[in-house]
Amino acid sequence: MSEEKHKIRVGLIFGGRSAEHEVSLNSAKSVAAALDPEKYDITLIGITLEGNWLYLGERGTSEVNPARLMAEATVGALPVTIVGDPTVNGLATIEQTATGLAVSPGKTLTSGLDVVIPVLHGPYGEDGTLQGLLEMANVPYVGPGVLASAVGMDKVAQRELFRSAGISVIDYVAFKRRDWDKPEKKASILAELEEKIGYPCFVKPVNMGSSVGIGRATDKSELTNAIDNAARYDRKIMVEKGVRPRELEVAVLGNDEPIASVVGELAHSAEFYDYKAKYIDSQGMQFFIPAQIPEELSDRIRTLAIKAYLTLDCAGMTRVDFFQDKDSGQLFLNEVNTIPGFTSLSMYPMMWEASGLSYPQLVDRLVELAIERHADKNRNEVKPG
Repeated sequence: MSEEKHKIRVGLIFGGRSAEHEVSLNSAKSVAAALDPEKYDITLIGITLEGNWLYLGERGTSEVNPARLMAEATVGALPVTIVGDPTVNGLATIEQTATGLAVSPGKTLTSGLDVVIPVLHGPYGEDGTLQGLLEMANVPYVGPGVLASAVGMDKVAQRELFRSAGISVIDYVAFKRRDWDKPEKKASILAELEEKIGYPCFVKPVNMGSSVGIGRATDKSELTNAIDNAARYDRKIMVEKGVRPRELEVAVLGNDEPIASVVGELAHSAEFYDYKAKYIDSQGMQFFIPAQIPEELSDRIRTLAIKAYLTLDCAGMTRVDFFQDKDSGQLFLNEVNTIPGFTSLSMYPMMWEASGLSYPQLVDRLVELAIERHADKNRNEVKPG
């Protein structure tokens, strides 16, 4: 009798201390359903909006409903953490004792983790913080590393790197919330924005995704209100020149030799693609996959997407978003998303589906890439000489 094949132990982390918490729950449900139960065992780790890590058990892939599990976990769920100690191999429980909190590696948990799939969008998950913890713990994980994740979250930092690489981005001005809060500086910020950016313009929190906190302004009053709203989500705000764009996206997959999917186009009836249009009211959205664009433009976008991916030293996956100005025809790189959405409305898996890679095959490949990159990293010498 042949020995039973070892299943890969996947830690699926979802939720998070972010305005994109609900998006994460939806993405995690889709990812779990795509994991083949013959290949994988899933350990579920939910992070509440308050930042509490909860062990939600080990289940078959078809049984996972992250939103329901999180709702039911308010009482009795086992607090856990990932310890930055490579000997622990992932999860450790946290217990309240007479003298404080005690961490017990592996206690009451059936196994360690072979790989982690972080399905966390926004701060404290997509921004390099979780990736740094997983690096310390020496646990393989899906998606880009610390540097690419951090820069990919910061809309200003990534634009500066893209500019240095010769990739066009839309003109913008960035400033800090603390300066906006000072009446004597607010007037000068508004004056600079009207001089350099003008109207219409778009206001964005620098470190936020899923179109959270984005606003469009056509006059000073709207601009002031949009900045006030964006400042709720981040300490850095950017204001970008308004264009009438075609929104073109491409999915990139791989480590040192990435490949790009077909180009997709997103069209919507909303004035702009905000959080509501993206995840709540999808009636006005249309997806064109592949995008109905000339082959030359498609090839150029795919080439630029891979260039951007390598510029940030991405790994595993990233979605790269472009704007083509409908008036001038000029192409701009809008942003990258290092943990793109994986919901039923998400472009990343749909673009790979149109490229011949099914959702389950995509998840399989992402796990393979995580393990390959981890093995390559472990080739590095840690002792001098």
